[in-house]
Amino acid sequence: MTTVTIILAACTMLLLAVLAGYALGWAKSVFRVEADPRMEEVVAALPGANCGGCGYVGCNEYAAALLAGKVDVNKCTVGGVSCATALARILGVELKPTWPHRPAVHCGATYSQRLKRSDYRGEPTCGAANVISGVQGCAYGCLGLGDCRRACKFDAIHVIDGLAIVEYARCTGCGACERACPRHIISMVPFKSDKMLIVACSNLDFGKDVRAVCKVGCIGCKACQRANDLFASEGSLPSIDYDKYDPEKMPDLNLIVTRCPMKRLVFVGRPSEKDQAALAGEKMPAVVMGEFRTTADEAEWRG
Repeated sequence: MTTVTIILAACTMLLLAVLAGYALGWAKSVFRVEADPRMEEVVAALPGANCGGCGYVGCNEYAAALLAGKVDVNKCTVGGVSCATALARILGVELKPTWPHRPAVHCGATYSQRLKRSDYRGEPTCGAANVISGVQGCAYGCLGLGDCRRACKFDAIHVIDGLAIVEYARCTGCGACERACPRHIISMVPFKSDKMLIVACSNLDFGKDVRAVCKVGCIGCKACQRANDLFASEGSLPSIDYDKYDPEKMPDLNLIVTRCPMKRLVFVGRPSEKDQAALAGEKMPAVVMGEFRTTADEAEWRG
């Protein structure tokens, strides 16, 4: 009796093993996901920085999205044009004309130029200071506590005299600084030339109110808007339509810059060799602007 029981148990286990093997084989066949043979080549073409500038967690995730046809080949800010060209070749797609995007800081006021400042002693981060009333009079300006600097993996942005400054020679355009700013005064601007015209203020108030909180803020005179249709406005503050921006028309833009009473229109970016020779020993302007959002529009703020 014991022998028969053992044989039956063994036969049952063998049958279950056969059935399980068959089920696993069927499942593997039905649910198998074919690996794209181009995956390895696409990953190799990417820089491997995993900076998130493309909008994906890392290079592997971006590569998968490329192979699935969900995203364009020009989203890698670190790799730039050469990377986009390589990806287009691998995937057999056309590379559309594009420009590198670089961050623009929508404030040009240093500590001494900001009025109604308080002695802030809380957590030394912009995120914490942004929800405290009375840190500074301007509800739109740079808080100067370096959240953007800490977010940058390439040491391309620094805080000097309370103002975030972009070092464009190091910047890869990953957008980490833009995402880190709680006041949303950093945005990515398409650099159609080495230097771009920007607006150095983000205060949406009108002249008298601006002067009460900042010595250098835009007063909303709209002189630039009357001079060129490149400029639009959001309330009192001008903004630049970069779709219309033409680097070939620099002489016209230079004239508009000289007419700005508060000097809030500035060219920033990577200087040419000629510019470097002409400005030897001088400090380049440190104010930038692009399309923007502010604390008053989107961030939680109580002051």
